Amino acid sequence: MEEDSAERYNEIEMMDDEEERKKAKKWQEKGWPCLSFDTITDDLGDNRTGFPMSCYLVGGTQAEKATNNELIVMKLSNLNRIEGDEASDSEDDLEESPQNKEPQLHAVAIPHIGTVNRVKTTTLGQSKVCAAFSSQGKVTLWNLTQAMEEISSAEGRDRIMKRPKERPFFSFIGHQAEGYALSWSPLKMGGQWVVDQKPLTGHMDSVEDLCWSPTEETMLASCSADHSIKLWDTRSPPSDACVCTVENAHKSHANVISWNKFEPLIVSGGDDTTLNVWSLKTMQYKEPVARFKQHKAPITSVEWSPHETTTLIASGEDNQVTIWDLALEADSNENIAEVPPQLLFVHMGQQEVKEVHWHSQIPGFAITTALSGFNVFKPTNL
Repeated sequence: MEEDSAERYNEIEMMDDEEERKKAKKWQEKGWPCLSFDTITDDLGDNRTGFPMSCYLVGGTQAEKATNNELIVMKLSNLNRIEGDEASDSEDDLEESPQNKEPQLHAVAIPHIGTVNRVKTTTLGQSKVCAAFSSQGKVTLWNLTQAMEEISSAEGRDRIMKRPKERPFFSFIGHQAEGYALSWSPLKMGGQWVVDQKPLTGHMDSVEDLCWSPTEETMLASCSADHSIKLWDTRSPPSDACVCTVENAHKSHANVISWNKFEPLIVSGGDDTTLNVWSLKTMQYKEPVARFKQHKAPITSVEWSPHETTTLIASGEDNQVTIWDLALEADSNENIAEVPPQLLFVHMGQQEVKEVHWHSQIPGFAITTALSGFNVFKPTNL
């Protein structure tokens, strides 16, 4: 396991001392905290490894008044290694002034009514699109293409531009309560914005998270506050669509799930503080193939790596972000009490971490959102 340390990994932003906290505040906390965010696929290329790095995000705020909320489309650029990292001490790095190494934030703010409980992005043709689920129970779809173009050409000092007249191109108001579960199919783009008149029913409490299969376009997984996980086949009528139920997947609310794109595995996290890994080959037997209990409070987010078959990231209400590698085994030369051998990395320093994501185009590049703002980091052991 590697712990949080400026000497051990390439973290873009540090929260360890007051000076760095002030620097981060300048470009991190320009407004209300984001309860949810997602990465936006860009045109900068895949498998990027060179510094400085850039990435695009969209986040949804959690303001005190419903009318003060926004969707914020962000470009984070000039993301460098921490000073003093031995891997970055090249002559070019040493000649570069500290001012030139400052991270930059350019953003576009779009009005949104209600807290953004969950936001998810996709690419439809040439358009960058996001879906947002609000605290008022409405699901809206937004075209982010123009906002992306605006921040792509922005240079110089940090700034947030406004698009006060931007509106969603589709809205759905059929839910009777707020929700958090959203998922774009990675396999089926669709052609019309049509909502099925007959929903999938079967959970006995709120549906907390959803994810489509990355390999079978009609398969869907859900988890619920009723402690269960369900698998659905959307080819069947809604009354017969559930093909597998794990009634007590967690001892309390099942909060989050993620479907592995390489192997038939699903990981779930719950209020019982555990991470459970399920094999689709044995899921009918109701037992996970792996269970991890490092977190001391409910799990808030989980996601498989888009680049590494056996690696996942998770966050909890204990302010920990953990990275796990299922392929790791105990080293006979190491004897670290109560530390699972699969625990690869722990990131701390944030308050109320709500969501974590990998960047699909930058291997090992992780992003978190919390009450204290965004963190961006890249462990050296990934």
